[in-house]
Amino acid sequence: QVQLVESGGGLVQPGGSLRLSCAASGSIFSISAMGWYRQAPGKQRELVAHISPSSSTRYSDSVKGRFTISRDNAKKTVYLQMNSLEPEDTAVYYCKMIRLFPEPNYWGQGTQVTVSS
Repeated sequence: QVQLVESGGGLVQPGGSLRLSCAASGSIFSISAMGWYRQAPGKQRELVAHISPSSSTRYSDSVKGRFTISRDNAKKTVYLQMNSLEPEDTAVYYCKMIRLFPEPNYWGQGTQVTVSS
């Protein structure tokens, strides 16, 4: 069983920065892809950033150039550095451990990010 615990959310002004962290338990972190998703009120959950076990990354068009995903396998933690934040980035952010079918995926509990002046 894997547990994912996010931290680092909060209230920030437009143009500001936040760094989210997601710490994993268990022994499969280093061989698992990880993703950051977000869900704004009234909207579907969407993928924001993805990092493979070998640290290849990809981003949604809406955050490309502003957000950076990274991982530290020794600490079993994935990060999301968010710069130049916009009000449209306001959402609950979730991390996800992405396994190959038929292995189960795992979700964290989410952390609120609010961008407002």
